[in-house]
Amino acid sequence: MSTIEIRVPDIGDFSDVPVIELIVSPGDVVEAEAPLVTLETDKATMEIPSPVAGTIVSLAVQVGDTVSQGTVIAVAETADAEAPTEAPTEAPTEAPAAPAPAPSAPAAPAPTDADAEKGLRATPLVRRLARELEVDLAAVSGSGPKGRVTKQDLLGHYERAAAGAATGGGPSGGAGIPPVPEVDFSKFGPVRTVPLSRIKRLSGPHLHRSWLNVPHVTHADEADITDLDAYRRELDEAAKAEGYRITLLSFLIKAAAAALREYPELNSSLSGDSLVLKDYVHIGVAVDTPDGLVVPVVHDADRKGIREISRDLADLSAKARDGRLAAADMQGATFTISSLGGIGGTHFTPIVNAPEVAILGVVRSKMAPVWDGEAFVPRLMLPLCLSYDHRVVDGALAARFTAHLAHLAEDVRRIVL
Repeated sequence: MSTIEIRVPDIGDFSDVPVIELIVSPGDVVEAEAPLVTLETDKATMEIPSPVAGTIVSLAVQVGDTVSQGTVIAVAETADAEAPTEAPTEAPTEAPAAPAPAPSAPAAPAPTDADAEKGLRATPLVRRLARELEVDLAAVSGSGPKGRVTKQDLLGHYERAAAGAATGGGPSGGAGIPPVPEVDFSKFGPVRTVPLSRIKRLSGPHLHRSWLNVPHVTHADEADITDLDAYRRELDEAAKAEGYRITLLSFLIKAAAAALREYPELNSSLSGDSLVLKDYVHIGVAVDTPDGLVVPVVHDADRKGIREISRDLADLSAKARDGRLAAADMQGATFTISSLGGIGGTHFTPIVNAPEVAILGVVRSKMAPVWDGEAFVPRLMLPLCLSYDHRVVDGALAARFTAHLAHLAEDVRRIVL
């Protein structure tokens, strides 16, 4: 028999992730890949599995503790033949690992001498996030061991600063914005106060930062999807027998991927005075869950067919609703689609998911009379709403991109050309 330490595997860019559930107890016998604890990241929950079969000797964490890659979570006793030769390094996931040609964010530099003089204690990830938010770590109270500033400390400080930005001390882009005054709503009638979900609390600062720092413009157009939808219905009938559905969103992802190849500026990110043009197309899809929106990613959408994209969507959507998205499922997006087609609406302005430079919003399609040169004929029209970063994309480019996207959607054969 051997005793091994079970550590948190690679969980992407996440650090100081809270433990929200202990699934096992000392003395429990577990199989390999059996879940041990549940963590909750900014966007979803994830279970950490056991790399081996054996008996749990002890747990090294409790509910409320924060962990990062490499943190010991349990000690297990296992047969020598089953003991791993080294600690696992791959993230737990139920989907194939995301491809790795994507340029990653630059590694966070080591703490500077100035940081050391100030006595700042924070992980490289927290330091990098502080630089992105333009927050002085010296002004943040740390709740971690020995006063270390955690990600939660930083985001909480950022939110409070955003609310008090009227004095000019708020986050980037927020200086001079007067705060919304506090109102005692109970004097007008009965009220109930409920906390925001964790997803909404943590995504709020990101959305606020994007809205303040990205000069948004929204361009509206529409696509005639009459023929495309007829073809989609044919494919969907066959897909039902195999246990998945083919929706309009699958075609939009494929069409958007083709349009991004034609107009690479919309598949880029702004970095200082340079533009990072990405030679891969990973498309994020906003998914509605009981706790708020999450954005899983369909990787290499330009290389996949409609059926494969549809299967990916079904898998990602199910994992999102169940809170089982892994870190790799939500990383690397170059462009995002937010679809309200199943609900309704005629137009909206989606917020650019920085550091992306554009996002496509779609609402419910509707039958409309369209002039064909001789008479008005009924056609199924889909509204398209493209929000973009005007520092990178000008109005003419946005109009060309959206028109090209509509052109692709009007004849499904063009998508594969």
